[in-house]
This record gives sequence, structure tokens and C-alpha cells, in this order.
Amino acid sequence: MARDSNSYAPAYQEALGSSEAFLRCQERLSLAAKVNRPLLIIGERGTGKELAARKVHYLSPRWRQPLVTLNCAALAPTLIESELFGHEAGAFTGAQGRRAGRFEEAHDSTLFLDEIGAIPLEAQEKILRVVEYGTFERVGGSRTVEVDVRIVAATNADLPALAEAGRFKRDLLDRLAFEVIHIPPLRERGEDVLLLARHFAGRMAAELSLGQSPRFSRQAERALLAHGWPGNVRELKNVVERSLFRAGGPLIRDVALSPFEDCGIFMMGRGSQPDASARESSTQSLHDLSQPSSALPDSGVSFQQAVREFELSLVRSALAAARHNQRKAAGLLGLSYDQFRGLYRKFIKEFAE
Repeated sequence: MARDSNSYAPAYQEALGSSEAFLRCQERLSLAAKVNRPLLIIGERGTGKELAARKVHYLSPRWRQPLVTLNCAALAPTLIESELFGHEAGAFTGAQGRRAGRFEEAHDSTLFLDEIGAIPLEAQEKILRVVEYGTFERVGGSRTVEVDVRIVAATNADLPALAEAGRFKRDLLDRLAFEVIHIPPLRERGEDVLLLARHFAGRMAAELSLGQSPRFSRQAERALLAHGWPGNVRELKNVVERSLFRAGGPLIRDVALSPFEDCGIFMMGRGSQPDASARESSTQSLHDLSQPSSALPDSGVSFQQAVREFELSLVRSALAAARHNQRKAAGLLGLSYDQFRGLYRKFIKEFAE
């Protein structure tokens, strides 16, 4: 659908955070919303650029009209011009009637152009004319169409570099960049990671009908905070939902960072295995740990307790070396996956802390 719902809450419900970087960005979006000028939103994939655009629209004087969106990277370059400006009957093969484009649909509203760097130069020229004069012609037509549209564009590309290379019109970049707002990546948002993780876990728990509020073990929280999140909020949402689904209950003990961690046999030969130096380093660290110590345990420690502590240290070291991938940790210890899982469950209380 080209048009979004008129409801503000569903469009904005996942824009959550309390970090300084997040709040500063939200403040800039709120200020930009009140000015009827083009806006450029930049940020890495998965940071929530579309959510930011929705906030700008629903806080603007145009909020009564539905937001119109177009993902420019999802269309072939030959189709973008027709999608944006519409076409007349007979404009090309298959054009049996007149069709309105996104600019006409967004009259008196906001048009969100995601991945605007993917728009070909010919269409960029027509967009520039709309920004400057509010007019255009449909594909295959000569009649001038007038519209009142605010453009909010988003990209993860370096538009100034594209302009220098002649792949993006400098004049259009200048007009779109009345205000440029950077959406911070998740790795710069600190404790927002855990706040968002609990939010996504709560929603997934309701979907799974768990009946209890989900929670994370300390180990799981450490793993969430230590991860770099190249896919940002979108990746975090997927990881949390997958982890809760695999947990089989409200306590998330392990974070399933990769959906392929249990596909070791299938992924063999596809670059999923650690390189030789990494395997050698991990194996050596475990080998060093497994060497008997010259010091005997204190007299107050039983043989059974000493063995238990030694096993626990091996499991912890293997998990650390395998970055908490249990199948890889089992391989480092020379165990089957089921054997390792049995050993892991033996120390489940320690890992839940």
C-alpha cells in the first residue's frame, strides 16, 4: 500500500530509548517536523529511518493526511519514474489507462522516499522540479500537474560522494538537505540495547502465550551489550524473538545471535567454520586450561566439588572461545552437541546468574 494508517501510535511504537544520543535525535526530529521543508535522514540499515520519517509526518501540520512511502531500491530504475509521477494511457506497453503516481497520492501530505540514492538521474531532475515549483508531467503526458508535497528522504549511502562522482544531482542534494538528521546506530546507544530487548521480548512472549514476563540471564545481557549490532534495531528484534522462541520458557539464558548456529553440517564449506588460526588459538586456550595444576585443592574441597569446578571452567572457556555458540563449543571440547547440552544443563544455575 502506498498510504499508511492515519493512527500515530502504531507508526511510532517501536521508537524507544533513553540514551543521550537517541533523545538528541528525537528532539531534532520534533523540531524539523514543524518546518515545511525537505528533510534528509541518514543512518545505517536497521536504525529506524522510516520510523523517524513517520514521526516527522505525524508531528507536522500534514498529519491528517496519510503518509505516502516508496522504497526506491525495491524498483527497477525503468519503473521508478512511472511510480513517482504516474503515466498516461499508452505511455508504454501495458499502460492501458491513466495512473496517478506517488506525488499525486501525497498531495497535501508527506512523501517518504527511502533509499533515495537508488533513483536514476533522469528521475532526479523531475524530483528537483517538484521541490522547486511543485509541478511535473506524467510519463507520456504533456499536461502540467500541480502538487503540494513535503519530501522526507532517507539513505545509508554517502550522497555527497555520489554527487562528486556525478551519480546524484548536486542541486537536488542541496534542496533535500535543508536539514540533515543522523539516526545513531545501536552500538552508540548504550543501555537502550537492553531496554529495546525487553520490549521485543515482551511482545514475543504475548505472541507465544507464555503467561509470564520474559527475562534475561546475566550472561544473555552481557552478550547483548557486547555485540556490535551491524543490523541495528532490526537485527536486535530478530535476535531477541528467536532467542525467546528457542528458550522454550520465559528465561532467555542464551542469545541466538545467528539463525545458522545449529546448522553446522549444512554450512560446512560455506565459510561458516573458523579459520585455522582461530581454531588453533581456541584449542590451545582450552588445552592450557585442561592441564593438571601442580597445586592440590584446599583440604576443605571434596574431590567431587573439584571435578565439578573443573568441568564448569571448561564449559565457560569453551563458550567464550566459541562466542557462545554451543555447537562450536561442543566441538572445541570434543563432545557431541547433545553431550554438551547435558553438561550445560548441569550448570544451568551458574549460567542464569
